[in-house]
Amino acid sequence: MTHIAVTQPGASLQPGDQLGPSEWIEVTQSMISQFGVLTKDPDPMHIDPEWARSNGPYGGAIAFGFLTLSLLTHMLHEAVGTGPQAERREPGHFLNYGFNRVRFIAPVRAGDRVRGHFQVTEKVDDDQDRCLTTFACRIEIEGGERPALIADWLSIAVPPEKD
Repeated sequence: MTHIAVTQPGASLQPGDQLGPSEWIEVTQSMISQFGVLTKDPDPMHIDPEWARSNGPYGGAIAFGFLTLSLLTHMLHEAVGTGPQAERREPGHFLNYGFNRVRFIAPVRAGDRVRGHFQVTEKVDDDQDRCLTTFACRIEIEGGERPALIADWLSIAVPPEKD
């Protein structure tokens, strides 16, 4: 298996290619609380650390699973060097196409650091000259025995419109 960096996720990737890890991201209570506000989910297990410490099974507040999932985009771009400041050399664009599988394995506690690991598992071209790339994703928790999540994530490369 090859460890590579590319200019756009999926552009020159092949099945078996390993990407990452990304840099560590600290999941702060502020991030968790802001996510709760943005998604209109006031669950005290996430946004009220004192309540979570007294009443929850994890000894404190934990991140929303969907917050952890939402970090995948940043982590993949970071792992392959395709953030907003990166030069895009490939024409067209990439779209999030969805997930075949997502599992939330271990809770991410406020203050934990997480990072992403990715492997290209499949590339398929369709009849519209688009390329569907499947990434096996794993978000690890620093010092944790189990990952925060695993997922099979689909990205589709859409070629530029032809004149």
